[in-house]
Amino acid sequence: MHNTTPDVRVTVGVDTHKDLHVAVAIDALGRRLAELVVPATAAGYQQLHRWAHDQGQVDAFGVEGTGSYGAGLARHLRRAGSRVIEVNRPDRATRHRKGKSDPLDAEAAARAVLAGTATATPKDGDDQVEAIRLLKLTRDSAVKAQTQAVNQLKAMLVTAPAQLRESLAGLGLITLLERCAAARPGNPTTPQSAAKHALRLLARRALALRAEAKHLRELLDGLTAAAAPTLVELTGVGPDTAAALLIAAGDNPHRLHSEAAFAALCGTNPIPASSGKITRFRLNRGGNRQANAALHRAIITRMHWHEPTKAYVARRTAEGKTKPEIMHCLKRYLPRQVYHCLVPRTPLDPVVQQPRDPRDDLANAA
Repeated sequence: MHNTTPDVRVTVGVDTHKDLHVAVAIDALGRRLAELVVPATAAGYQQLHRWAHDQGQVDAFGVEGTGSYGAGLARHLRRAGSRVIEVNRPDRATRHRKGKSDPLDAEAAARAVLAGTATATPKDGDDQVEAIRLLKLTRDSAVKAQTQAVNQLKAMLVTAPAQLRESLAGLGLITLLERCAAARPGNPTTPQSAAKHALRLLARRALALRAEAKHLRELLDGLTAAAAPTLVELTGVGPDTAAALLIAAGDNPHRLHSEAAFAALCGTNPIPASSGKITRFRLNRGGNRQANAALHRAIITRMHWHEPTKAYVARRTAEGKTKPEIMHCLKRYLPRQVYHCLVPRTPLDPVVQQPRDPRDDLANAA
């Protein structure tokens, strides 16, 4: 039973860390009410939740780092029925002016929520997309380590003894790795035997990482197809691209209220870049860069293999548009299709007309 003060509306800001979380409560007028430090454990989350409700009627929790140190707290508060808002850390100018401490950061988080400058709903992390995220991170690191091992092996061959280098010249990558992995160097007491020993270890490492990455890709293929079957059917969207887009949207894509919000999340929405008498726009350079890169790869593929996209490129080229300008347009159209794959319309949803060039038919192209 909470000792709640019914007349007091409370906003709580939380500065999260690996071991401790610092919370500050303020009222609807911005007056500081109380401060609390709790451990970053399940018991600490419960203590913070009870303490917040003891201060009054909690409107929202503003939590920093909901994708890292604050992920556990955000999940606990969301499951308890509380409204959680994702808050970015204060900008550098504010920190220089007001100083830096955990209570000050927590108070700034609460004031950002109260002022309405922080409004983002954090991603859920307890369903299929979280599983996809974990497996994709593991696969990405395996691919990176495999590339490093192969590059090191090839660099070592450049300075290897001539007889060894010539015996491995002209081989394809897989054949080269298998030949090196099967080498029998003996005791590494000479440069040639030491080189064979090093090449064998690097080749076996690369082959093991290659098998691991292949296994993880198969898992991602099945998970992405189950999570968003219509998304993986789009031309140019493979398991890696689908995984990056799903991770950007999270397990709760309905938190994105429109396809324009999803485009902004991916950094593909046009924003003003005007000055003086010059009026112009450019694509957003912020947003989720992994999702942005995934969209870029998909567009490159569609420009080569997707007939509606090829026709669009030909038409806009004839109108005098450059390739970067055409790709900017495509980077705005593709997120619209992706969004409707992630958040399908229901019969009760109102149809919102999006501003678009009436000559462009890519918005509805498969």
